[in-house]
Amino acid sequence: MARISDWLIDPDAHPERNTEKLLTIAEVLMRQVEQASGERGIAYEQFQRAAQLEERVRQRTSDLEATLKVLNDTNARLAEANHATERARRDLADAIEAVEEGFALFDAGEILVMYNSRFCCDLQDVRAVLHPGLPFADYIEACSRSRFLALPEGEAPAGWMATRMQRHHARSVFQVALVGDRWLQVSEQPTSNGGTVVLQTDVTEIIRMERTERGRMLDDQARLIRATLEHINQGICIFDAGGRLVGWNERLRLLLDIPVTVLRTGTGFDTLQRWIRRDSELVSALAPSALSAWAAQTTTRPPLFLEIRRTSGMILVVFAEETPDRGFVMSFSDVTRERQAIQAMQRANASLEARVAARTEDLRAALADAERANSTRARFVAAASHDLLQPLSAAKLFVASARDETENDHAGSTLDKAHKALASVEAILGALLDISRLDEAVVEISPVRLAPLIAQLTDEFAPTAERKGLKLAMLPCTLTVYSDPAYLRRILQNLISNAIRYTRTGRVLVGPRRIPGGVRIEVHDTGPGIPAEEQRAIFREFHRLNATASASEGLGLGLAIVERACALLNHRLALRSTPGRGTCFAIELEQAAAHTAVGYHRGDAVEDGWSGDGGDRIALLIENDEELRHAISLLLERRRITVLEVASGEEALELVDEMGIVPDLYLVDQQLGDGLTGIETLMALKMRHGDRPARIITADRTPSVREACAAAEIEIIYKPIDPDVLEAFIARAG
Repeated sequence: MARISDWLIDPDAHPERNTEKLLTIAEVLMRQVEQASGERGIAYEQFQRAAQLEERVRQRTSDLEATLKVLNDTNARLAEANHATERARRDLADAIEAVEEGFALFDAGEILVMYNSRFCCDLQDVRAVLHPGLPFADYIEACSRSRFLALPEGEAPAGWMATRMQRHHARSVFQVALVGDRWLQVSEQPTSNGGTVVLQTDVTEIIRMERTERGRMLDDQARLIRATLEHINQGICIFDAGGRLVGWNERLRLLLDIPVTVLRTGTGFDTLQRWIRRDSELVSALAPSALSAWAAQTTTRPPLFLEIRRTSGMILVVFAEETPDRGFVMSFSDVTRERQAIQAMQRANASLEARVAARTEDLRAALADAERANSTRARFVAAASHDLLQPLSAAKLFVASARDETENDHAGSTLDKAHKALASVEAILGALLDISRLDEAVVEISPVRLAPLIAQLTDEFAPTAERKGLKLAMLPCTLTVYSDPAYLRRILQNLISNAIRYTRTGRVLVGPRRIPGGVRIEVHDTGPGIPAEEQRAIFREFHRLNATASASEGLGLGLAIVERACALLNHRLALRSTPGRGTCFAIELEQAAAHTAVGYHRGDAVEDGWSGDGGDRIALLIENDEELRHAISLLLERRRITVLEVASGEEALELVDEMGIVPDLYLVDQQLGDGLTGIETLMALKMRHGDRPARIITADRTPSVREACAAAEIEIIYKPIDPDVLEAFIARAG
């Protein structure tokens, strides 16, 4: 149902018209109210409704007026914005038109938006199809089919279009050839919103100028190349792809004696080759026909190297190589003098080799003599030392026995000095033996446990340090290292002995330390130190810092033995010393696994609390040196041990068989003359009468003796015999 307001008020009419209509209706209603006195109450209500309606109409009219005002303002601003946009579009079009290059803009959808009058002006047939809304692919297709486009030789429009489209969507600058020797540079740049800007620049004049400049540069380069060729000491000839001569230098004509009538531009390679062959021959394995085939080859030519010998004796080395334009260049080098020099050198070398061979033979003979002399010297030193150690052992044992028996203090002191002197002689002989073994480079590397070695060195040097009032500290170590057991003990003996000898007050410290992959054994002392200028000299043989020292304190061989032994064993030896503050010697050893079988056994030592009583035991002594045999017997008998003395193994076996009594212990010399050796004798006694405590007595410190004793499980007492070591064996054998 329609509302009253729908026909009282016309929304499309002007507000004033609606107001006038409402006022007329109000007047008519008021007259009717006044005329209808009987209906006064109803008329008044109608009047009230009319008044309310008028107020609502007035309010609506006010709202409409405000809305119309806002609408008018908006329309004004919109018109102004449209005007500004149009003005900006005209300005952009004017700016694009002012650009001196061809300009076109494609949006993100690959559609042409706008372009200027210079865009595609050189491609009139493409210009005719340009219009806003043209797809980019259609534009490229039109360009590919343009009659003004100079396509590359052998390329179709479809191929050109595919190549052009590959450049799309990327920043690129390239040149396009046009008919009439014209060139267009195309620059394609993507925009931030995914569109594309295409710029076209006519670069014909630039390219033509570059051609002119390039031609001028080529002329200059040709002159430069010509001048260069004339200054080269080689003959040069250049041929084009057809095998025609296009360049050469004067050196070529002089080397080949070619007349000017032949050596000219356009001369074929075959003509030049025939001229060269008139008085020359190819020394290489390449035949003349093969050379001609190489020059006429249409495929890629490999580099060519050959040699020409002329009848005049001149030797030319020829090198030919293909050029980028399918031609080739050949160089001719005169190597006559070089070949003559080489021949002279070869003759000289032959003569020199003969002289060197003769001198080498002389040196070989001299080396053989030196080796024989060295071997003889080593054998002499070993034999002499062995012969000296025999009476020395006897003398030490006699002195020890006499020292034990004498009650005269003066005689005892003299015997002590004699014993020390014999010990010094023993040390010197031991050093000489060590030097001899070092010369022969005889070592035996095996795992060595440091704990028993350090314990033995402690027992050996503690009394000496105590007598000098020094504190000797030997830090324990349970590690195992790789070394020669005898040499390692000798190295540490010499270092500790030197430290005690040259330290007057303070202490000597022997400290093994772990290092990566090994052990570093350091020997510190608080002695006077070694000056820097003397730190190399102290390792020389017979060199001592204190030249006034008594010879009984050594001949200066200790550190020489240490250095040579460390070098032979590949043990790093280090020295650090400060004058007035002391010295530190250190050797670095490779560590062995803890479970590795060791090759070092602690030597005999006197056990604590042993009274020296042999307990009426019987000892079998086999020694072919009578004085030494007597000295050992005397020492053993003083320990209440009955000694059976024999000079050979055969006598010992007979004696034991005749007596029917097996001795309690055996002391057997290894070298017993022409009969059984000491080891053979002990093995025979063991087979006949069972195992007994035994020791081999020898001055031979070679690995062969040690290996033989180890295989037989027999320990060694080295000569000269130390009475303490002998007594330790007696104590253990009990």
